[in-house]
Amino acid sequence: MENAYGKVWLIGAGPGDLELLTLKAVRVLASADVLIVDALVDPEIASFAPRARVVTTGKRAGCRSAPQDFIQRLMRRYARQGKTVARVKGGDPLMFGRAGEEIAYLFDNGIEVEVVNGVTSALAAAASLTVSLTHRDFGASGVTFVTAHRQDHSAPDWATLAAAGTTLAIYMGLGRACEVADGLLAALPASTPAAVVACASTRAERRLVTTLGQLADDCRAAKMPAPALILVGAALESAVGDSLPAARAVA
Repeated sequence: MENAYGKVWLIGAGPGDLELLTLKAVRVLASADVLIVDALVDPEIASFAPRARVVTTGKRAGCRSAPQDFIQRLMRRYARQGKTVARVKGGDPLMFGRAGEEIAYLFDNGIEVEVVNGVTSALAAAASLTVSLTHRDFGASGVTFVTAHRQDHSAPDWATLAAAGTTLAIYMGLGRACEVADGLLAALPASTPAAVVACASTRAERRLVTTLGQLADDCRAAKMPAPALILVGAALESAVGDSLPAARAVA
């Protein structure tokens, strides 16, 4: 008997600005029967899915959110009803979005799944700062995407990451800015350029340009809100200036 199940699309909504949606994302949203949307996604995204039932599954730092297992069972339930399900995540679903868990779960349950990429917040943050994450003049030949928030609450090996010489794009690190800075200072000078971009690409965006040595103190003083992306590395030199002055907040 032919499988009558529907299909799940894992869609990246980007960092917040709906104009950063891809044409493919807009097309898929228009065909969706069900929209399962994370909290960090602009609710106006529902306007691109006029016939879809909207289900909100919030995931915000420090707030109670829908358990991952519940979200996966929700996708399975609607797909088994033959519906087209759009699972919409902030940023890119393949970048710290638990897409691996969801893809495996759906495959194990015989449900077709396809991914539509979105702009991840590190790229939006760099665009906001008008800096390149790679830069030949500063020896930045790569970018390392890393989360400061592991499932077992352990910290990454910051010293090893710092020694790699890449630009570091640190997700979910704002609440651990002191720990992050201390770990990186084991291998990097305090004068290393650093920046924090909160709510990148949205009307609420805030930018803090600083140095690694001042990172934790400046984040506290500026009361930077979450979600925020921390960038560290020589490629940010143009954002902080040649003389590496004391931190300056840019509204």
